[in-house]
Amino acid sequence: MAKFQLVVFDMAGTTVEDKGNVANAFIDAFHRHNIEVERDEVKKVMGWRKMDAIKLLLERFHRQPFLPEDELIENIHDSFIQNMVEFYKTGPGIRPLPFAEEIFSQFKSNGIKIALNTGFTKVITDSILARLHWNNGATKIDFVISSDEVPKGRPYPFMIETIMRQLNINDPHQVVKVGDTEVDVLEGRNAYCGLVVSVTTGAYTREQLQQYNPDHIIDSLSELPSLIL
Repeated sequence: MAKFQLVVFDMAGTTVEDKGNVANAFIDAFHRHNIEVERDEVKKVMGWRKMDAIKLLLERFHRQPFLPEDELIENIHDSFIQNMVEFYKTGPGIRPLPFAEEIFSQFKSNGIKIALNTGFTKVITDSILARLHWNNGATKIDFVISSDEVPKGRPYPFMIETIMRQLNINDPHQVVKVGDTEVDVLEGRNAYCGLVVSVTTGAYTREQLQQYNPDHIIDSLSELPSLIL
C-alpha cells in the first residue's frame, strides 16, 4: 500500500505554466483603478485568496482609498477575474508544466488520488480546467477546489480539509501538499499534511522558499515520484 493516499497540487506555477501572467493580471487590475503596485510585492502574495491578496496590496500601496475599502477591493477583484478568464480562455501558451500530466497518471496508477486547489475563484479555475481538458478523459482530476468555495483561503487548511472529506481520506499524514509559494507551505502545515513539497517553477525562488522550511524543494515535478512512491 502506498504511504500516501492523496497529493494536493496548486495550479498556476505548480502544475500550470505561469510566465508572470497572474502578476500581470493583478498589476493591470490595480492600474485600471489608478493604483500602481510593484511586481515584487505582487509576487509575494501569489497563492493567497485573491480578495485577501488585493487587501494586502492596498494596505501597502494605497492607504487612503477614495472608495470604501470593501468596494474598491471588489472592483479590483472583478477586473482581475476578467483579465484571468480572458487569458485562460484565449491567451497563448496555456499549457501544463513539464511532467504534470505524466505525474498525475503515474500517481493514479499507484492508487494515489490527485486534487488541485488554488487561490483563484471557481470561474477562473473552471476556465483553466476546460482549456487543459483536466475535467474529463485520462487527465480528469479526482477533485478540484477554489478559494471562494471555503470560508477562508490559504494559509487556512479549509481547502485541503474539504478535499479530504470529499475523497474519504481521514488521516492528514497520508496527504502531500505541493505548491510554489509561502502560503502553500503554510497551508500544508496547518492541514497537518504528512509531506509538504515546494517547487521552484512558480513565483518563489529556491532561496525564498527555504525561509519557510518545506520538507523538500524541487526544481521539477519529475523529482516528485521519488519522494512519494
